[in-house]
Amino acid sequence: MRADERITGSWEKDSDGNSEKQGRVTVCGASAYEEKYYLNPLFAGMPRAIRDELQIICVMFTQDVGGVFTMEMDENGKLQLRTESQSGDFSFDEIGSVLKIRELQRTKGELFRSLELFYSLIVRADVHAG
Repeated sequence: MRADERITGSWEKDSDGNSEKQGRVTVCGASAYEEKYYLNPLFAGMPRAIRDELQIICVMFTQDVGGVFTMEMDENGKLQLRTESQSGDFSFDEIGSVLKIRELQRTKGELFRSLELFYSLIVRADVHAG
C-alpha cells in the first residue's frame, strides 16, 4: 500500500463520522509527502499542550526520516506508532525510523500512557455510547 493511500484510508470517516478502520483509531499523523498534519477530531478534547506536543512529535518525525507517521490506537486501546513510505522513496530513512520510534517510546512513555488512558476513558466510551 502506498503511503498516500494509507492517509486517505486511515483518515476518511465512516458513515457515522468516526475515523476507525479495521479496529484501529488514528489519533494523529503527519506526511512528509503532503507536508500535512492531522489530528482526529475525537481527540480534540485533550488539553492544548498535549495536542501541541503530539503535533511536534509527528511533524519532527517526518522531517527527520520522511514518509508518513501515524499514532493509532489498536482494538485493545494500546498506542501503536506506525511509519510508511511510498514505494521508490529512496530518501526515507527506514533504519532511522525504527530508532526514532524506539526513542519516542522511551522518552515519551508517560505521554503515551496518558493518551491511552484518555482514549479508554473518554474517546472509546463516547464512540461506543453514541
